[in-house]
Amino acid sequence: MIAANARDATHVIDGLFYHESDLRIGEHYTDTAGFTDHVFALCHLLGFRFAPRIRDLADKRLYVPGKERDHPTLAPLIGGKLNLKLVRTQWDEILRLAASIRHGTVTASLIIRKLASYPRQNRLHTALREVGRMERSLFMLEWMKDPELRRRVQVGLNKGEARNALARAVFFNRQGDLRDRSFENQRYRASGLNLIVAAITLWNTVYLERAVAALREHGITVNMNLWPTSPPSAGSTSI
Repeated sequence: MIAANARDATHVIDGLFYHESDLRIGEHYTDTAGFTDHVFALCHLLGFRFAPRIRDLADKRLYVPGKERDHPTLAPLIGGKLNLKLVRTQWDEILRLAASIRHGTVTASLIIRKLASYPRQNRLHTALREVGRMERSLFMLEWMKDPELRRRVQVGLNKGEARNALARAVFFNRQGDLRDRSFENQRYRASGLNLIVAAITLWNTVYLERAVAALREHGITVNMNLWPTSPPSAGSTSI
């Protein structure tokens, strides 16, 4: 259960670990509500490529090692200096935190909420934020120079929105409300909806691929990148 007023970023890593499927996720896309510096740091430490679409990117600033005057070309974009000394002193604690999440000792959403509630002077909180700032700065630079990355993130988010729209269209019974009293019955109903949506997605994927193959056999060129919701292949590692 996730509270309706909870920020998406709190549960991003939970979704990457606890999706109850065989999907091996390599790259994950979110919108602005799905990222924080701590999520950037934890995704990097846990082996995920995190690629959010940041709406207010122009207002974000880069953080650099060393002195700011050492990077004159980036001067207008620099917002501060990374505290690498703090990261070094807290590195063992950072790795212990990542290992606890990886092995299921603690859920990522719980630890992120705990870190957010810590006083600003908490050294682990601050060190993890510095790692996140480092990763976010690198991502922002790549985002600015790589149109392919921007296109891929947009396509990935479009797939997610299309899936949500499909679920809303399919879930017409009781006008889309879950009115079951017990959590178990609510989960059964939600799982049934997910099964139907997955079946429709699989059917579309298989037959669209066959349709494309048939067109190509007749010499017709099909550019899948122009499709509005580019259907994912069975071996896709992105969501």
